[in-house]
Amino acid sequence: MKIVVGQGSCGIASGAKKTEAEFTKQIKVGGLKATVKKTGCIGNCYLEPIVDVYSEGGDLEARYVQVHEEDVTAIVESHIRKGEVLEDKLISEVDKTFLSKQSRIVLRNAGIIDPENIDEYVAVGGYEGLAKVLGEMKPTDVIEELKVSGLRGRGGAGFPTWFKWDAAMKSPGKEKYMVCNADEGDPGAFMDRSVLEGDPHTLLEGMIIGGYTIGASEGVIYVRAEYPLAIERLNIAIAQAEKSGYLGKNILGSGFDFSIRIKAGAGAFVCGEETALIASLEGERGMPRLKPPFPAQKGYWQTPTNINNVETFANIPVIISKGGAAFGALGTDKSKGSKVFALAGKIKKGGLVEVPMGLPLKDIIFGIGDGIKKDKKFKAVQMGGPSGGCIPADLADTPVDYENITKTGAIVGSGGMIVMDEDTCMVDMARYFLDFTRKESCGKCNYCRIGTKRMLEILERITQGEGKEGDIELLVELANKVKDGSLCGLGQTAPNPVLTTIKYFRNEYEDHIYNKHCTAHYCKALIKYEITDACKGCTLCAKKCPTGAITGELKGKHVIDQALCIKCGKCEENCNFSAVLRD
Repeated sequence: MKIVVGQGSCGIASGAKKTEAEFTKQIKVGGLKATVKKTGCIGNCYLEPIVDVYSEGGDLEARYVQVHEEDVTAIVESHIRKGEVLEDKLISEVDKTFLSKQSRIVLRNAGIIDPENIDEYVAVGGYEGLAKVLGEMKPTDVIEELKVSGLRGRGGAGFPTWFKWDAAMKSPGKEKYMVCNADEGDPGAFMDRSVLEGDPHTLLEGMIIGGYTIGASEGVIYVRAEYPLAIERLNIAIAQAEKSGYLGKNILGSGFDFSIRIKAGAGAFVCGEETALIASLEGERGMPRLKPPFPAQKGYWQTPTNINNVETFANIPVIISKGGAAFGALGTDKSKGSKVFALAGKIKKGGLVEVPMGLPLKDIIFGIGDGIKKDKKFKAVQMGGPSGGCIPADLADTPVDYENITKTGAIVGSGGMIVMDEDTCMVDMARYFLDFTRKESCGKCNYCRIGTKRMLEILERITQGEGKEGDIELLVELANKVKDGSLCGLGQTAPNPVLTTIKYFRNEYEDHIYNKHCTAHYCKALIKYEITDACKGCTLCAKKCPTGAITGELKGKHVIDQALCIKCGKCEENCNFSAVLRD
């Protein structure tokens, strides 16, 4: 019998290491015939820690959820000793649909194999694609297979992968590099991190195939230093691949040499742009460079370089082993295959999902994510992170592919989906993302450096109740100039959250400016708390008020002194009679 404990970052943060230790302890003390192993995140982050119990034959007998240290004894006594499934901790039928409605390619091994054991990766078909390429295919054959697959870069731009590889392959040069952009910087995005933590060999295999195709002998993984677990497991995977003959000299006896090293970046959002990433790799400040020349001609150390993100590389082994046509059968005519998304925000089932391109937004948010927390009204979803845009609820039928999402003013991006409910202020949401991009701007372009700051100042004024006539028009004017005057994708897309919220929620901007009122009752400067006649005089609100702004007699109606109220919301939060009105 095998007990597998999910130990991606989400699982560990929920206490999975303690859960694993307790299982190990009880199995040892009880002399039970069972082994305890780890795996990565399967995607149901909202249910962590997750524990799977497998039979000796390898069949999944039970999936237990939210298994904390104190829950281990019951599972051991019931399932491990007696062979009886513990119903109380078993995953529900509703939660099973979170996975059953997905089409997994990149996440095919997530939450199943031990990411620190190369044998488990090989057992599920790992490195078969590499063996096929080195044994049967020319570099041009790989390019043709990518053409058939229709794979487009999953880092955000959606550029055809075959075209980039072909350009790098045809560029003359004795030295070439294959670079992986694992500098995942979008707030609310954790797709690449989970792949690195749960299935690092799929990235390595994709990069090795890419290196063979373009004629590179070295690969570099540029990963965020804030991803220590991902880096640790990558290092283990690289060492194992070298020992097993999949990396290094004369790979699989083919005569092809390829090595991979890791570069930990400082976490600059602008280094998601490929020329800024290259500058950082070279030891320079991460700032974008003019294109052309493109990296395929002159990249890392002025040599031909190909750059893709983690998810793009993770698709390559499957495309090669199963054929590009099988991959291309998923998705739409122009956006083929599947896409991984990170569901975050006001959604019931937050986590990782992988779905065919072209699936409507509502099917992801409601069909897989189970809708909005506390059954509140779905208001909008921010797609593409700070570089993306806001899509309103009335466009929930929009197919999720590159073409249709771009039409809304948002972008697919790397795959972040931040879901918002009726309590979200769209003006403040735009302010939040613009504040992020303003701080992350490298400062090279005047429009990006100064323009985003001026836009942020206007948004801050509006959310503080100091907006004035003409502010909306000024925001639009500045936004378009920042888009047109910026060198790289950071500045060119930074205004998107502002432009899309003005496009779809202009009424909220007008409400803030002309009525000095926050439509969502969120912006502190534009709301006030009042106690209604429903007050029972329990005095709890007065006791919790940090400024003593609430007065009243026991069992009598209380009142709030607006001059003393700091709008912290403690009164509303602690009232048991819904007697506090926020307006």
